[in-house]
Amino acid sequence: MNQVERYCSSEQLLEIMRNKKAFICDMDGVIYHGNKLLEGVVDFVEWLQSEHKQYLFLTNSSERSQMELHLKLRRLGLEVDVSHFYTSALATAGFLDSQISHGTAYVIGEAGLINALYEAGYTMNDINPDYVVVGESRTYNYDTVIKAANLVTKGARLIGTNPDLTGPSEYGIVPATGALILPIARTAGVEPYFVGKPNPVMMRQALKRLNSTREDTAIIGDRMDTDIVSGIESSIDTVLVLSGVSDMSTPNRFAYRPRLIVDSVKTLVPNGGK
Repeated sequence: MNQVERYCSSEQLLEIMRNKKAFICDMDGVIYHGNKLLEGVVDFVEWLQSEHKQYLFLTNSSERSQMELHLKLRRLGLEVDVSHFYTSALATAGFLDSQISHGTAYVIGEAGLINALYEAGYTMNDINPDYVVVGESRTYNYDTVIKAANLVTKGARLIGTNPDLTGPSEYGIVPATGALILPIARTAGVEPYFVGKPNPVMMRQALKRLNSTREDTAIIGDRMDTDIVSGIESSIDTVLVLSGVSDMSTPNRFAYRPRLIVDSVKTLVPNGGK
């Protein structure tokens, strides 16, 4: 950001964001709520495609694969190719492969995480793995905690797909990876390493997939503590949407601010779309 841009009006900032070549978009609270597309999302995606923008729908959740996310949006009436989805499971698999190629892992997680690790060349190992990897899990129980803690105590490195303590579900708010990994970390006396947002590792991998630079990219999200701080720590311009968990007063509770605040992604579409 140069000195001129620092003092731009909201309309000028909006135009700067529209002229970005690539976008990293959070999903829940930005694209949909549960099983409902948010207003203006279809227009936004059509604009991205018609303007030949590069884009990734990025989620800190490790449960679903790219194909599952693709099928979910199709059920909601939005056709997006699988190549446009990126998850913390894929980021974790890419990070582990960069550290120990074709390593082994004991995994507490769902199919999205397990498949991502398999595709990165990892094999599952519950005896002496290189890593214990924790993501969102419906089969998490006391036995898996004991097993994982013992493996970490014996030398396995402890990895979390993301640091989120809670997440949304059809049942309301449920424990997420940051909460599930805590008993393992405390029992083994180690600090886990989290790959997902706000770790810049995930942002760098996303930029690589987009074949874009920081300067040409914007990140769009509804959470200050993951999406916006991710952009700030990665030197990517940030757009906070008020269609999710944040309102206009939310940024006042943080030491950092988004570059631009808009009601929803529909605002980014010139003339409001259709």
